[in-house]
Amino acid sequence: MPEPLPEPLGLFGGTFDPVHFGHLRLAEEASGQLELAGVRWLPAGQPAHRGEPQVAPAERLDMVRLATAGNARFVVDAAEVEAAAPSYTVPTLERLRRELGAQQPLVLLLGADAFAGLTSWHRWRAVFDLTHIAVSHRPGFPVTAAALPSALAAELAARSADVAALRAAPAGRIVTFAMTQLAISATDIRQRLMAGRSVRYLLPDDVLDYIQTHSLYRNS
Repeated sequence: MPEPLPEPLGLFGGTFDPVHFGHLRLAEEASGQLELAGVRWLPAGQPAHRGEPQVAPAERLDMVRLATAGNARFVVDAAEVEAAAPSYTVPTLERLRRELGAQQPLVLLLGADAFAGLTSWHRWRAVFDLTHIAVSHRPGFPVTAAALPSALAAELAARSADVAALRAAPAGRIVTFAMTQLAISATDIRQRLMAGRSVRYLLPDDVLDYIQTHSLYRNS
């Protein structure tokens, strides 16, 4: 009989500008529902799909480290920040494949909106050769083909699977999971901070302390 594959490893990328409880809850619920060995956080240095973040990559990396420090299943990968180059998902996945090996099941964690925009990504079809994708959605509002571009809807139809499939192959399947919805956004947090309004209980205290200590997200 073939050797069993290792437990799936979750991958969670983003600008995290700043990291907040919505990010943490998504990673936590994915870890449990998808039976992941852990989640590797991948802060982007220079994100390719949006404008330059308001704070420096090293500061965003520091905040992610502070936010995840209390969870033994979370590991922070600094490579994209240290590369000082635009962050594209496929090259990042190729790097992780070289590091972790061809047989390690990888699971890229995406929100439903990010998944719907997958066809705009650089070399997007190559993603399926390198990782599984797990798409979070609101309870009662599953991901449906009708809301997707036709090319992505076809991939969803062909690749949809259950959680057990994440252990059966290193890559190539799409699973979905419902997660607790927290109406928190990094954009709203930045706007509140620039206006001098409270953001307590929207993000971890250690992250808020870091923001205040370093005078981040201010108008001047």
